[in-house]
Amino acid sequence: MNIAGLTIADLGEHALLNRLRPYCAEGVGDDAAIQLIPAGEQLVVTTDVLVDGVHFAERTLSPNDLGWRAAAVNLSDLAAMGATPMGITVGLTLPPNTPWLWVEALYQGLTDCLNQYGGEIIGGDLSKGNHLSLGITALGSVTGPQALYRNRAQSQQALVTTGVHGASRAGLALLLGELALAGPLAQSWIQAHQRPIPRFDAIAILQARDNIAAMDTSDGLADAVIQICRQSQVGATLLRSQLPVPPGLIDAVGRPTAENWTLYGGEDFELVLSLPPNLAKAFVQQLPGSQIIGQTTADSDICLIDDVEQGPDIQLEQGQGYQHFA
Repeated sequence: MNIAGLTIADLGEHALLNRLRPYCAEGVGDDAAIQLIPAGEQLVVTTDVLVDGVHFAERTLSPNDLGWRAAAVNLSDLAAMGATPMGITVGLTLPPNTPWLWVEALYQGLTDCLNQYGGEIIGGDLSKGNHLSLGITALGSVTGPQALYRNRAQSQQALVTTGVHGASRAGLALLLGELALAGPLAQSWIQAHQRPIPRFDAIAILQARDNIAAMDTSDGLADAVIQICRQSQVGATLLRSQLPVPPGLIDAVGRPTAENWTLYGGEDFELVLSLPPNLAKAFVQQLPGSQIIGQTTADSDICLIDDVEQGPDIQLEQGQGYQHFA
């Protein structure tokens, strides 16, 4: 049969597994994987589920991009914990008419990301289903003193982000035809949506990690700030002049939309860190594209302050970001 027309139903389970074996770690094939944890380190585990029509669509992500993105999403969670990636397992539900070439491209995207940022495919599961879904569990390790948490922020710390926010939402708008723009900026926004980068480079800069809070921004910049504040029992003040808006976005969509996408667009997979002021200044000098966006406070308010007379002060709200069951 022509490989272009070959489906999962044509292959069957065992032939499909044999074709996927080259993408997996050596020795995969037992009932479970055995992983050694480096001496003195702790296991870090994170899981993310992607469902066709909810988290991805053929219109916006090729199967190769989906594989990359699925790996990067989980690696970003490991980075937010200060962990080093070890490996992932892949749970894949496939309709029988799924082309083999689609699955092959998916696994190539997964391994491309892992080869660049660490880890390998150490196992997983395949199932027949009416809808395509992809579940990734990522394993990492970290020494206890180096682990990062959301609840370690203290009042009067600097809030730092590792990069711009709103680029992924702009990329999605371009892919969906909601926004018409061409050129390098447009391509960079599409790249931000399809091929996010887990920020292990940011974690490598942090040496002492006492009294530091961290979280990735998969559900939006505002959501990450709010969650850090609530779990640490502090407030926050962000400055409008310091919002990490992607260059060119205000010109493309106007300031109100650009600010909304920056705060609530989500899926940029950067990190938000709450750092002592001196450490924050040193951090942004070492990491290109990072910036201080505000500070934590002793009260419970979490707000954006207009310091440039370009809009009102606003209270940040989680309800405006992505809601899984809305």
